Formats: sequence, C-alpha cells, structure tokens
Amino acid sequence: MMTPIEEKKDDKIRTGMVQVSDGKSRPMPARLVLTMEAVTVQREIIVPPQPRDPRVPHTRERMVQITRQKVGGLGLSIKGGAEHKLPILISKIYKDQAADQTGQLFVGDAVIKVNGEYITACNHDDAVNILRNAGDIVVLTVKHYRAATPFLQKQAETASDTDSSTGDDHPSLHGKVDDNCNSEKTETNGGWQSAWGDSQDAQSRPSSVASDRLPEGTKEWVDVVSVPLMMGYVTRYVLGTDKLRPGAFEVRGARTHVTTGVVHVEEPAALSHWLKSISDNIMGLTNLQMKLFNRHLASGERIEYMGWVQEGEVCGGQPWQTYRPKFLILKGTDVMLFDTPPTNITELTKCPETLKVYQTMFRTVKESETVDWRQHCFLVQSSAPGPASAGPRYFSTETRQELLRVEAAWTANIVNSVIRLGKKTFTVVHMGRAAGLTLDWSSGFSLSEGTPGAPPVWSYRFSQLRGSSDDGKSKLKLHFQDTETKVIETKELECQILQSLLFCMHAFLTAKVASVDPAFLASIQHSN
Repeated sequence: MMTPIEEKKDDKIRTGMVQVSDGKSRPMPARLVLTMEAVTVQREIIVPPQPRDPRVPHTRERMVQITRQKVGGLGLSIKGGAEHKLPILISKIYKDQAADQTGQLFVGDAVIKVNGEYITACNHDDAVNILRNAGDIVVLTVKHYRAATPFLQKQAETASDTDSSTGDDHPSLHGKVDDNCNSEKTETNGGWQSAWGDSQDAQSRPSSVASDRLPEGTKEWVDVVSVPLMMGYVTRYVLGTDKLRPGAFEVRGARTHVTTGVVHVEEPAALSHWLKSISDNIMGLTNLQMKLFNRHLASGERIEYMGWVQEGEVCGGQPWQTYRPKFLILKGTDVMLFDTPPTNITELTKCPETLKVYQTMFRTVKESETVDWRQHCFLVQSSAPGPASAGPRYFSTETRQELLRVEAAWTANIVNSVIRLGKKTFTVVHMGRAAGLTLDWSSGFSLSEGTPGAPPVWSYRFSQLRGSSDDGKSKLKLHFQDTETKVIETKELECQILQSLLFCMHAFLTAKVASVDPAFLASIQHSN
C-alpha cells in the first residue's frame, strides 16, 4: 500500500503519493504536490546518464531576453501544451538565429512566462500566438527540464531543418521571413510524455527511442500537469453527473479544461485531508481575488461571494439531470452567473447573465427533496421578464459548508440591496381604483392613490404583517394586525406582476428580520 502522505509542511503545502487516471483507464502511481497557488501531478521517470552542459542552470528559473529578427523570428521551435498535459518546451534552437545568439536558451527549457505573463496553463496554439505577438523584445522566463532533453534532441537530430518529416509541425509556421517562432505539435500518444505510462517499461517509450536500450540512470519526478488554484474548484463528482467517485477527486482550474485528472487516494482520512487542504487554498485565493475586485467597487457594489456551483438541467426529455459548472458571484444588487470566472474588472462588467437579488427567490433544498444523488442543493427563481423567469433553477454545491456560505452571502446581499434600494413601488388595483403599493425600508407598507405626495390611504409597519395569500395570478391578500385593537385587517389588491411584488416583499421582510438579528449584524460588520 502506498504511503498517502509522504511529506508534510503544513495544511496548505503538502506532498504525497496517489494514483491518477483519466477516469477510464487504470490508475497509475503519481505524486501530488500542493502549494498555495497550484496543485501539481508528477510522475517518476528514469533519466538516462548524459554529459551535463555546464552552461545550463538545471535547477532554477531564469529570465532570458531575445531580440526578434526580421528573418527567422525568435529562432526556436516549441512542443507541448496543456492539452497534452505538458509544459511548453523548447524543442529546437536554430543555429545563428535569435535564440541561439543569446547563448542562454537550450533544448529542454520549459517556457513559464512570456513578458511576465504565465503561459503554463496555455494549450499549444495559444502559446504559439502569445510568442508570435510578444513584440520585438521578448523576455522569457524558463526552467530547464533535463528529463525531456534527450528525447527532444533525438527528434531534432532525425528531422530535417524544418522538421517537416516528423508530421508534427504547424504547416503555416515555416519558411516565412515574418514568422515569430516555430511550432511542433506534440502527438497525444507520442513524444516523450506518455503521460501515465510506466517510465521503466520500454513499451511505454516513444517509438523513436523504444528500440534504444538506454543505460539506466537516476530517477526523477517530472511535472505532468499543474492546475492553478485561483478560482478553481475540487470535486468528487464525475463531470456533468450526480455520480460520486469513491475514494477519488479531481481539481479543475478556472479555465475548466485544465484538470489534474482523477486523483485516487486509498485511505479515507488522507482523502479528507487532501480535500480540505485543497479547498482551503482555493478559498483563500478566491477571497483574495474578491478583495482585489472590491477595491475598485463602491460600497454598495461590493462582492459578497464568488465560487463554483453546478446547475442541473433536464435535456432532451431525459428523466435525469446533467450538470453544468457555473461561476456564481453575488455583487451589490446582482446575482451573476459566468461560464468562466472573470479575471479583471472589465470581464466582471461583461457578465452573460445577471439577475437582481430582490427580484429573486433563494431556497435551500431539503435532503428529502433532492432529485438525484447530489446533495447540498438550492433553488433560484427570478421574477424578471425573460427566460430567467421560466421556473426554478436547480443548483448544487460540493459541500454543506459551501452551501451555507452561499446562503449567508445571499442574505447579506439582500440586506445590502434593500437598504440601497430604499423603497419600491408597484402599480396595483385597490377597491377598483388604481393605486401604488410602496415597500419602504424605513416605514413598511403604504398604499397611495391619486397624485404623488398625497397622504397614504393606509400604512403598516413590516412587523404588523401576519400573513398573505394569493391566487398565483394577480390577486393578493395582505393580513395586518392593528397595534392597538389586535384585530386582523385584510387588504385585497390586484397586481399584474404579482410574482415580482411577492419576491420583493420577501426580500424586504428577509432583510428586516436579518437586520435585527445581532449575530447576523456582527457577521456583516466583521466581513466589511
């Protein structure tokens, strides 16, 4: 049996042995490394002995400046990318061209940053475009991966000058004087990375080197994939379903195609520890991003919550739901749903779907009411016109703690929204006459007829409301208790947007109750 935790610094930084699979094939041994910013899957390989180039600083990151040439561009080729679960690797350096002239770049260098911007989560084509458009003076942050060097060098030696014989190259990147860099696409089943294969088995090596009996060398851990934790999430469910993976989890990045694969942990205690540590790091980073956003937002527009939820959908008349990940933000008066988390204020303003919290009902789903095996669920229904008002929408969170966080933030948003809104007036019919029903944060309910500013026909404080009933269409009865006689007085109204009125009433009453709860007030003051 593997040792679940091989080394431990603290709950936020840890390393341990696990098994990893793609969810379909047999899990293979791997090492999981958790830092404050990322979780990395590593595999062990045998590094064949090779003469060490004394010029190559093997163990540290370094910055190299390249001046792009009009002919030849940067003078290098790259392989790898997130879709291959590989870093972006320099696979070839062209003699006497820009990269070669620096004397500081080598085959096997992994490109970590381009002009200070991380590209570790980029796929191959995105990395090529970033390098192409990086300007005339390009600063690369690189780190040498000694394990990759012999394979890349062997492929370079057996290829022609343009590598066209490998069949890997991007056909549009060679033979033009204005090219910025060359690109070699790594085949998913070829190259040096055979992601989950046994590194000591010749059959798992690329065909170009499988027949070579490489001398046995030292063992070394190399990164297979690194998933940034900022605004990512960890889940035990199979993507898009309600199927819980026993003894396993997956970490997905903010750009959801970046994933660790399925991480299998044998011991339940170790599994719980990994889940908590990763979740805590994600929450810490996401809260940090939330604070950075709030620096640029007015007090009434502050973000109270950011995190991933899963929205259940019934598709094609199926009796079961499929789930889509949504990034939920509760901000000011808005409920915002993104497919991909915003990384800056500009992206925050371009939300594809926004609801008003005071026009929206939130309700947690009891365990006995859940529609499938997913627990920790809630319903959201909007009264706003359009597709959002079609009916309740079903969401699931990963844990009960996360559901409680959403619920608390939702209530805080309602309080802040109602205080900011102050009052809201709805057109109604009362005793056959047009009137305006006003919900006022300070004074409660009031009904006015005729010109604005005229004394109200009647008014009651929120605390006097004892109940309400409606026909689900337009008719509403409000039951108030007279403070002196204790008699219940019923007011009958008609409203063409009855659901909006009811949802707004619920928001005002929720805010009023929460605002006089000392524990709730203390939590709001602490969060601010």
